[in-house]
Amino acid sequence: MKLKSLFVLFFSVVILSCESNETVINSDNLLIGYWVEPSYNGEITTFKRSSSMPKESYGMSFNANNIFIERTSGFCGTPPLTYFNVQGTFELENTIISISTNSYPSNFAWRIVSISETELVVKREITDQEKEHRKLMDLFNDISNLAYSKACSNSLDWSYVAYGVKACGGPQGYIPYSKNIDTKAFLKKVEEYSKAEKEFNIKWGIASDCAVVNPPKSIECKNNYPILKY
Repeated sequence: MKLKSLFVLFFSVVILSCESNETVINSDNLLIGYWVEPSYNGEITTFKRSSSMPKESYGMSFNANNIFIERTSGFCGTPPLTYFNVQGTFELENTIISISTNSYPSNFAWRIVSISETELVVKREITDQEKEHRKLMDLFNDISNLAYSKACSNSLDWSYVAYGVKACGGPQGYIPYSKNIDTKAFLKKVEEYSKAEKEFNIKWGIASDCAVVNPPKSIECKNNYPILKY
């Protein structure tokens, strides 16, 4: 009798274990669930449905309470990768998934190309925040190209300037520039960039660390390139 009871208990545990690994599909909203193993083809990304969130690879989940969780290693692509969760919320309207998180980009959207019980195919929609950030980066690239347009052979021909504005206050950093360029135009561009970044931070509620970035002590020329020494 005791042996029979043990067998029944063991069989029940096995059944429950198998059931817990089954992929639960919400027939009313196929988006709900876990999506893993992204494959990329241009602007199109294809995900496979899973029964759980992976621990050591990319994945994401949408739940019935409009909670979005992304399992990511961030922008770091250097092994060993460390994966962590980024949590946010999502709204589904027709075929557009609008996602908000506390990580950049804080707001982004995907358009559902197709969805089934096993596969989700989406196309990234560029948000207004990302468009404005791209313009900001284009402006910074102009500044950087101008700053490094001259070879560095004599450090006395070089200076530096603070650029950008952290959301918490203070500059993002310092950039060297040659005194042999049009310094007036260059410094005006830096001022425009810093003003634009401050407005961007306020508009989109960007957060940052509050670490103070100290100015460099000197500039050194190395391989015709200016190096800021701290």
